Amino acid sequence: MAVVHESETEAIDFAVAAYREEGIWQVQALDHAKLENVESIARELRRYPGDNGASGFISVDEDFFVVVRARGAHVTVLLSDASAATDWELARSVTDHIGVPVEDDDDPAPAGDLGIFADMGIPAMDMGVLLDDLDLYPDEQLSEIATKLGFGARFDELVGLNS
Repeated sequence: MAVVHESETEAIDFAVAAYREEGIWQVQALDHAKLENVESIARELRRYPGDNGASGFISVDEDFFVVVRARGAHVTVLLSDASAATDWELARSVTDHIGVPVEDDDDPAPAGDLGIFADMGIPAMDMGVLLDDLDLYPDEQLSEIATKLGFGARFDELVGLNS
């Protein structure tokens, strides 16, 4: 199991938990120190009383993002760039979790469940199109996902993307 080292947690741009409680989106910061791997993130997300679980949105070093969705024991993950697993332990924990081997010469490509939010209005195909947009930084991609889910303004305010 990959464990994130302190130097990596310092490279985290932001980590946000989002969940719906009684139909209203709640968004709050996650403690970077508790983001050791997919399992620890899922454990942290299970603390929130979401109607349909809770999701964690983590941007690292303006390089890639990780989304973890925990609904009880069911955990789904999405990594914006699987090639990040060659350099980052958090990304490696995602590829280990889903059982995808990554080599140093792999091209950038997402890994995990592109349909992670299909039941909430973002089909896998739309997620794939978003992740293929190389002009967007990870924070911008996550902002777009948050907007499509219905909490974009709250997300942008929390992570400092308001213009």
